[in-house]
Amino acid sequence: MDTSTRHDPFHAGEQALQQRVGVRERIAEAGARMVRDQMPEQHRELFGQLPFVLVGSVDAAGQPHASLLAGPPAFMRTPDAHTLAVDALPHAADPLAQALRVGASLGVLGIEPHTRRRNRLNGVVSALRANGFDIGVRQSFGNCPKYIQARQAQWQGGDADAVRVVSAARLDEAGAALVQRADTFFIASSVPPAQLERSAAHGVDVSHRGGNPGFVRVEPGGDGVDTLTVPDFSGNNLFNTLGNLSVHPRAGLLFIDFEGDALMQLSVDAEIVWDGPVLAAFAGAQRLLRYRVRAMRRFASLPGLRWGAAQRSPFLQATGTWSVA
Repeated sequence: MDTSTRHDPFHAGEQALQQRVGVRERIAEAGARMVRDQMPEQHRELFGQLPFVLVGSVDAAGQPHASLLAGPPAFMRTPDAHTLAVDALPHAADPLAQALRVGASLGVLGIEPHTRRRNRLNGVVSALRANGFDIGVRQSFGNCPKYIQARQAQWQGGDADAVRVVSAARLDEAGAALVQRADTFFIASSVPPAQLERSAAHGVDVSHRGGNPGFVRVEPGGDGVDTLTVPDFSGNNLFNTLGNLSVHPRAGLLFIDFEGDALMQLSVDAEIVWDGPVLAAFAGAQRLLRYRVRAMRRFASLPGLRWGAAQRSPFLQATGTWSVA
């Protein structure tokens, strides 16, 4: 099949990885159907009932960041199928606060963990308001429920002025502990800044990653740089995140303390590992991602959400854990 004449929602980095694993033609054909330039009614309904949303952005230096915004259900609205209105603003210390400008590219993940529903979109900021902003949708598509831990989020509110922010060039003890017990994190990635907004495919992405607790290995570096190693499991083969990392190997990670009220953002350099003994030692992993930490920002006592107990994804039964060296 000649895919060159069909609508293809993927950029060259994504296409190259699809080709590498032998799914290029199938995904090109499926992508033309599943990736839309507007939100279907089902997606609009989901955004309207969520108490939080993940947002990916890129700062002036080209560093992607993953952020969480929260509010009472209906804090997000869809005035029409092409517009997502968010009635919330980030904390002043969150890089998203500086990235919000009309025309800025953003990635959005709407996820309802307790039902394992998730929808993604990317677009550009079309308006700024005193209590939020609007996003003009450029791509909208659904994702499968694989690897999502079923836990319910409830909005409780609180005093944002009481938030304590800890910043450092590497993980501190509390940050490392949060990573080591994590069963979920979120990752923001993008094409190189010069390519942003070149087409609908050239934007920012924010995605979910899940595994058994401890699936993220922390390796403190003697050079003062910590490295996180993460298995990459079989997914939808779109390669949105890895396609971005292949052309712009920087990412923003977000870890949530589901047992408390903190979250942590990491700025990292990323490397895709395709083979080797470390990969072979982790059951279920098709690749590994190695992230070298360049900056940490931890928000302690962050108000807003409280989380219920987790029910592990059944797909994780086929995956392993890191062996103790």
